[in-house]
Formats: sequence, C-alpha cells, structure tokens
Amino acid sequence: MERDVTETMVGFARTVRAAGGSADPERVQAMLAALDHLDVLDPADVYWAGRLTLCADPDDLARYDRCFAAYFSGATARPGRRPPPPVVVRRVTVPDPGAGDGAEESGNLKAATASAVEVLRDRDVARLSAAERAEVARLIAMLHAGAERRRSRRFTAASTGRLDPARTIRETLRRGGETALLRHRTHRTRPRRVVLIVDVSGSMSPYADALLRFAHAAARSGRDVEVFSAGTRLTRLTRELRHRDPDAAMAAASAAIPDWSGGTRLGAELKEFLDRFGQRGLARGAIVVIASDGWERGDAALLGEQMARLHRLAHRVVWANPHKARPGYEPLTAGMAAALPHVDDFTSGHSLAALEELARLVAGAGRGSGNLGKGRAHA
Repeated sequence: MERDVTETMVGFARTVRAAGGSADPERVQAMLAALDHLDVLDPADVYWAGRLTLCADPDDLARYDRCFAAYFSGATARPGRRPPPPVVVRRVTVPDPGAGDGAEESGNLKAATASAVEVLRDRDVARLSAAERAEVARLIAMLHAGAERRRSRRFTAASTGRLDPARTIRETLRRGGETALLRHRTHRTRPRRVVLIVDVSGSMSPYADALLRFAHAAARSGRDVEVFSAGTRLTRLTRELRHRDPDAAMAAASAAIPDWSGGTRLGAELKEFLDRFGQRGLARGAIVVIASDGWERGDAALLGEQMARLHRLAHRVVWANPHKARPGYEPLTAGMAAALPHVDDFTSGHSLAALEELARLVAGAGRGSGNLGKGRAHA
C-alpha cells in the first residue's frame, strides 16, 4: 500500500513538473514526508500536502489546481479569469556581422530578445534539438484537446425552450392546483467521440512522437477518445495512453507498437479499423483524425474506398499531414490524392502551433477556413 501511494504521488509530481510547476526532487520528498503524518485517503489532506510543498510562487497555484483535478479525478479544472502570464524573455547575445572576428572581445554585441515559447511554436518538430523537443513535449502535455459537443437525447431544465409538461404539472400540484410558472427544458450536450489514427511508419518517424503526445493530451482531456497506430498493422493504444504521466504513457505505447518505423498500408489498416471497430460504433458520429503523410505502399484505390466508407460513418474527418507545411507542397502522392476527396479538414500538425490548430479543429473551431476546398481542388 505504501509503495502504491509513493508511485501515485511521484507520478502526480511529474505531471505538475510537466505542466511547468516547481516540483523538484526536494519538494517531492517534502510532500511524501508530509503525507506520512496525514491521511492519504483524505483528498483534502493530499491536496494541501502537495500544494504547500510543490508550489514555489503564486503562479504555481492555478497550475497545481488544474493538475490535481486532472490527475485525481480525470477532469480538467476550469480556472477563473486571471491576468495573462508574463512573457518569458530570454536574452541572447548576437555578434555584430560588421565587427569582424574580434566582436566579442571589443564588446560590440547586439542584444536580441525573444520569447522562447513563441520561437518554438512554429518550429518544425523534426528539426528540433533534444532540449527543444523536451520543451515542446512539456507544452503538448498542457494542451486541452476537448471534443466538439453534440446534442444528447436527454433533457435538462432550462429557463427557456421547449415546454416541460411533467415539471409544470408537478409544480402546479405543489401549489394546490394553481398554475404559477411554466417549466421548460432543453437537450443536454455531450462531447463527441474522438478517434485518432497515427501513422508510425518510417516516413513519419520524425513526427510520430509529437503526434502520439497530442493523442495522449486528447485522451486526458476527454473520456470518449480512442487512439490507434497504423503502419504495417493496426494497434489500439487507448489503454496505454490513459496513463496520467506523459512519459510513462509514451513508454507504454512504444512497447505496444510492433511496427514502429516500418512500412505503410493505410488502406488495409483503415479497412481493419472499420471492420473491427468503426462499423460497430467507434467511428459512427465521431471526429476521426488521421495523422499521416499519405505515402501508401498498398493499393491507393483501397484507401480511397475505405476513406469514402469512413466519411459516411463519421461526423467529420480531419487529416494532418506534416509535409503540408513545406513551401510548394502539393498532395500529389497516390494515397493523398485518393483520400482528400473524403476529408473535411486538411491541416499540417508539424509544429506546436499546428497541433494547437488541430486541437481547435477537434473542438469544432476553425471550421470553414477553406481547408476542405483546397484539399479537394488538389485531389
């Protein structure tokens, strides 16, 4: 029991650190020492033990609350409105090009300032250094990739809308038969199911890690999220990516994928997905995201047939191709040409900013931007 508590709290501290908190090893030890004197089954004791030890400044408090809600309840906290955080500025010394080799010795330097996060947002993840990839991974873990909401068949009380006869009659009976207020109701809403299919073939290896981390953020943002990898075979990764800790989830997903950096058989894998899962309900009415460069080694006609089948089942189909961001890109490969007529949104997903745009598309924002028309025109 003690070991389980320690592993759980260390995982929570990693989540706080991944979100930008000050959860260094000394603070983690202080939290564990505090819990030795508290009731670990009492959420209030656990909350205050972590808050008083893992938070170093006022900016950590709201971040800690979000992480606590997401880690222990599986829900994302809704913080109140607060002023925007200060921009982190890093000072970089750049030699003057006209000063010659002795510029640094003569002190003729120009100071350049830029936001480190803003610089990384538009950088292609395939061209980042190890430190930059770690920073982008931390920022992806903080993304909220909630799904677009749909109308449910169930009703809830409302101030306006459709008349609710049952509640109106009950209210009338409580008042002795005197009609007072008419009661109304409206349909509830619930998030749509999201299905992510990530291409892990060799041509997608520079981007697969970032896209799987995006899938992990989506799985953490909503309960009705399914994740698959596709290469030479289809692998379901939903259970592995449910792990709260991003690094542990990625390690579990990597161990579960048998065809990492292999070939691509998108048509056959999409057919397997629809036969085994999609036709039974996973794809029906869902937002399906396919992250792939479209390099199909199998039959492109089969891919087109299965994309048409998927488009009939799904609410929306989003295709993320990292090569779309390259200057002069044209979707001329056989796979992309076959798939694009059945795609609703065509985006890139090659950088942090592109993944943020993908999250907005999944949430239903940014639609009607012309992506569909461009994709079909190229096809």
